[in-house]
Amino acid sequence: MPDVSKVMVAGIGGASLGTEILKCLRDAGRYRVYGCDISGYAYGHYEKNIAETFVVSRKRYVESVLELCVTVGIRVLIPGGDEPAVLLGLAAADFLKAGVHVAANSPEVVATCSNKKRFFERMQALGLPTPWTVAVQDRHDLEALKDIPCPCIIKPSTGTGGSRFVFMASNRPEALLYAEHLLHNGHTALVQEYIGLEEGEFTVGTLSFPDGRLFGSVAMQRLFNAKLSVLVSTPAGLISSGYSQGLIGDFAEVRTQAEKIAKTLGSVGPMNIQGRVRKGILIPFEINPRFSASTYLRAMAGFNEVDMYLQNLLYGSVPLVAPVRPGYYLRSLTERYVGKEEIKQ
Repeated sequence: MPDVSKVMVAGIGGASLGTEILKCLRDAGRYRVYGCDISGYAYGHYEKNIAETFVVSRKRYVESVLELCVTVGIRVLIPGGDEPAVLLGLAAADFLKAGVHVAANSPEVVATCSNKKRFFERMQALGLPTPWTVAVQDRHDLEALKDIPCPCIIKPSTGTGGSRFVFMASNRPEALLYAEHLLHNGHTALVQEYIGLEEGEFTVGTLSFPDGRLFGSVAMQRLFNAKLSVLVSTPAGLISSGYSQGLIGDFAEVRTQAEKIAKTLGSVGPMNIQGRVRKGILIPFEINPRFSASTYLRAMAGFNEVDMYLQNLLYGSVPLVAPVRPGYYLRSLTERYVGKEEIKQ
């Protein structure tokens, strides 16, 4: 029988979601923690306080992770990134048959949020706030683009975790150029209005239990004083990177709006909502139905959502939570020396 305390994090690259989850599990102090990654150079292999880590097959990823979990006796598997979340989430039923819980949102919610075109269409159908958004799937769509609000954001419909391939266009010719670039590289391009920073950008972590009960949320207003948190900064505007830092506080109105979004989308797990506020309304531009890279900042504030979710998943308990500690939560990168003979194979 799997050991209840054994937890595996799949995807443990440096400065990533996986390593932030490892910190949350470490601080909880109640789990025997393992990790796996397709690369032997992943930073998490060389972190302290991990029982053991493994290199898994890229080509047979899901099968390789499942076999590993069964061999080690893992009770809970936590995806440590966008691709693991999608791949492992789709196979959650197979893992459960083997006695392994995948700590993730429902496959339906993951599928909706992983395709931005589908996601924004779903948000609009549910009457939830969204930025002006148009999908460009072919040259006909590109030529039909006329009244584009500029500046605007151009990004691929899938695979944008960490703000990859996200462009800022200050005028229509730039928007068409960037959209065409994405089309040429096999992507559906989303053209989206740019919402300014006047009322703030927020990242909100919401936590719902597997039965759909919303347990709580933590909001952070992002800071952009450090290059680490800025992907693009031009006279037209600023695009944030995947490295959130800033002020955690009550932000009751923002949290209430984020919680409504999570409930309406049917979240049954962790969800990270990123958006900007305009006229008091939180307008999401990205929603990740998983733990996010800012999860450890929330744990530092007193809301260890990874531990809380696992306690409910494994034991059905509803943890007691103290008020979050308000203040500024900042981050940087760390370094580690690894000898050639220590590299994981």
